[in-house]
Amino acid sequence: MSERLTRARTVVVKIGSSTLVDAATGSLSAGWLQAFAADVARARARGQDVVVVSSGAIALGRRRLGLAAGALKLEEAQAAAAVGQIELARAWSEALAGHGLTVAQILLTLGDTENRRRYLNARSTLKTLLGMGSIPVINENDTVATAEIRFGDNDRLAARVAGMIEADVLVLLSDIDGLYTANPRTNPQARFIPEVHAITPEIESMAGQAGSDMGSGGMATKIMAARIAMEAGTHMVIANSATPSPLSAIEQGGRCTWFLAPHSPAALRKRWIAGTLSPAGALVIDEGAAGALGQGRSLLPAGVARVEGAFERGDCVIVRDMNGREIARGLVAYGADDARRICRARSAEIEALLGHRGRDEMIHRDDLVLLKG
Repeated sequence: MSERLTRARTVVVKIGSSTLVDAATGSLSAGWLQAFAADVARARARGQDVVVVSSGAIALGRRRLGLAAGALKLEEAQAAAAVGQIELARAWSEALAGHGLTVAQILLTLGDTENRRRYLNARSTLKTLLGMGSIPVINENDTVATAEIRFGDNDRLAARVAGMIEADVLVLLSDIDGLYTANPRTNPQARFIPEVHAITPEIESMAGQAGSDMGSGGMATKIMAARIAMEAGTHMVIANSATPSPLSAIEQGGRCTWFLAPHSPAALRKRWIAGTLSPAGALVIDEGAAGALGQGRSLLPAGVARVEGAFERGDCVIVRDMNGREIARGLVAYGADDARRICRARSAEIEALLGHRGRDEMIHRDDLVLLKG
């Protein structure tokens, strides 16, 4: 199981407030953060992309603001997040800078993962940052999110992010080392479960309540996150964050629970594209472009002879050859109006034609499925 982590191309790691912030003092657990930063540096040295979903802003901010212990009103939590987010971002930046790594801060809400345009923008930004070797550190945008549009926990946010960027593994670091048949803190007969292959009603019934005063999640939210991740083709693992260098501990076979997705993110994405029942439009391409697609290349604007239909960026479109034969389907990088402006153009001409620098590809090969026959 540990090889699933070391061989993953992209890893998302979620860290809870109770791990990053000392419950007694309300201050940052600097020693733990330094050890985890070394874990991230080792993963990057192997060529892996790493995204961190980090809680802790509200916990840090409430200490700065002198807010009393206990539940906070929404506006108090938002104020605490605004103050704590600065301290949290600085801590991550300094910890990873010691290993020569650049940190990027991204704040998301539930709406950002459900609105198509914002989803595509967030996905594009994350992919670009990872391509540049940066470590995105993500948190829910508590400062502006209302109660109705909040995740309320970073477990499900992390699962949505993992699906967004097609991560191979999602690591949820918790104050427990995995899933048990019952709460091991109160039931000595609880059995540890090392692997889960499907989220069944029985698995859901094993989830308890939040195990910490500082965090908003619990095993129930982790099971919800597992369902989201597995449906996106991402393996998920729950491991104990109290262990020094927790990623290294997983790699060395430490105790944890794996939730195993039956298919890879890429396979599921390709299957979804190929199975789209109502493509929004079509691109008619020339013989040279058709040959390039057959060699595994992306579709460039220069190879597009004609644009049909009305579609938006990110829609699934049909790709036809000059004889009208459907040869592929893909997620287009431009809306129909812009696609018509740049068809037959070289990539270097896109900015002059559109007034802004867009993507070089009309459809990137990762978003393209060739059809048999």
